[in-house]
Amino acid sequence: MEIVDVYKTLEKPSDETLFKEKSSKFFGYGFPVTTEEEVKEILIKIKKKHHSARHWCYAWRLGVNPERFRVNDDGEPSNSAGQSIYGQIVSADVTDVLIVVVRYFGGVKLGVGGLIRAYKASAQLTMEESTIVKKTIEDKLELTFEYQFMNKVMRIIKQKKMIIFSQMMTSNCVIVLTIKISQIERIKNLFETLHFLAVKNI
Repeated sequence: MEIVDVYKTLEKPSDETLFKEKSSKFFGYGFPVTTEEEVKEILIKIKKKHHSARHWCYAWRLGVNPERFRVNDDGEPSNSAGQSIYGQIVSADVTDVLIVVVRYFGGVKLGVGGLIRAYKASAQLTMEESTIVKKTIEDKLELTFEYQFMNKVMRIIKQKKMIIFSQMMTSNCVIVLTIKISQIERIKNLFETLHFLAVKNI
């Protein structure tokens, strides 16, 4: 299976969006997140801000290889809200993201079909108002060797255009490299063929 080392996510929280449907108001928010704890903290803040709203529906998606996700209808008919929001996350092909749509009931029932369309439209509007960026999944390799082998090691690092994260030059040298996750095994194997250094993931 091909290892994916680039993914798309939100650069920063989106601006608040507003979608109206038959007197109901749908406020949309997008957030970059990396943990479920972050999701919980954001939801608490949103509920405090919109304490008089009827529903706080959301969907999140975390990670790559594998990914996790969750949808929540928060009292709306089953699969009418959370799944519609999640569909827009999938459509935008983003991860490490939380989309929340807050509904204020306007007195007119929208029906399941109407709710699906409204939550989808609100989430879509939120995604359109968000700045999407690409990020690279990286890992780190630590190389330890004697100073006399410095030139050999640096020659390989330059040839392969590797990124040095940190380095300590003493009688025993330690260089930490930042490597794309898809290349980590190949680079590790390359260094492991060199008898004069020790290599490990950190």
